[in-house]
Amino acid sequence: MRINLQDTNLFVEDLGSGVPLLLIHGFPLNREIWRPQIETFSATARVIALDLRGHGQSPPTGGPYSMDLLADDCADVLEVLKVDQPVVVCGHSMGGYVSFAFYRRHSEKVAGLILAATRSGADSDEAKINRDKSAQGIEIHGTQPVIDSMLPIIMAPQTYLERPELVTRVRDIMSQTSASGMISALLGMKTRSDSTPTLGQINVPTLIIHGADDQIIPLSDSEDMQSMIPDSQLDVIPDAGHLPNLEQDQLFNQPVKNFLTKLGN
Repeated sequence: MRINLQDTNLFVEDLGSGVPLLLIHGFPLNREIWRPQIETFSATARVIALDLRGHGQSPPTGGPYSMDLLADDCADVLEVLKVDQPVVVCGHSMGGYVSFAFYRRHSEKVAGLILAATRSGADSDEAKINRDKSAQGIEIHGTQPVIDSMLPIIMAPQTYLERPELVTRVRDIMSQTSASGMISALLGMKTRSDSTPTLGQINVPTLIIHGADDQIIPLSDSEDMQSMIPDSQLDVIPDAGHLPNLEQDQLFNQPVKNFLTKLGN
């Protein structure tokens, strides 16, 4: 369905009933990365999965897309959907950055956090330079160079060998992100706040999930987060890279199921 917000409209899936689970995708992806979770958890929870502005079926708007802006989009979606209880916020990669912003700005709406393949720190100076280079490249050459650079490293080596169909699927998902959306997201991530000071202030149950073979964000970043977030746990998914929810969906879903069950009791 399409949900109209003040300055845009977002494509959202809202399925099932029970504990609300808000799924926020990473860059340069869309809600389809959550398909195994949507299909599994909509049987026991209310699953809300959206395409962030400029991604998937949500149109681009003027950028950059700050993490605060994207977090407020998520809060507005919940308001339109009349979600009247705190939600479990599950963010992947950039979606994790959005989740931290959501917690700072809308903590009263958060029952729990699931942080998948993400980090709390801000971009280094080198990373900021690379964001600018990527944005400039998209302006000149379109989105294909970003897809070509990310696709070979976004999954575990075993995934490329054993699941070529998943590689093709992820390429197709990336190709649905507009050039404007990619540029605006890159610039938003470049200027995002350091969420590390937020970690010790998180007072809701938190599940951290990371692929053992993540080639984009090192496992040590999740280990550091787990050491600083009270009442948090870390699950490391074997034979998974930066997309553990797709590469090893059953191993990803089990700790999420346990987490939701505890919160629902």
